[in-house]
Amino acid sequence: MTPTLEQTRELVSDAIRKIVPDADLAGLDPDANLRNTFELDSLDFLGFVELLSTSGGVRIDEDDYPDLATLRTCQALLQRRRL
Repeated sequence: MTPTLEQTRELVSDAIRKIVPDADLAGLDPDANLRNTFELDSLDFLGFVELLSTSGGVRIDEDDYPDLATLRTCQALLQRRRL
């Protein structure tokens, strides 16, 4: 079953909150670059990928990293992988 946009948003939001506990996600533009918005360095981003992969139960390879640029692209990747 394909996850809803709300389910995928919650997965992405939870992963970001674990990396950046004080992140304000309420007004997040779905097309804003996540790395820039939350000032994620390389290690933070890898942690985000790991959390998203683990909590979403999907394999995320390095080739998928461009699809993790924004909330919208993260959601699309998770929906394609059909959690």
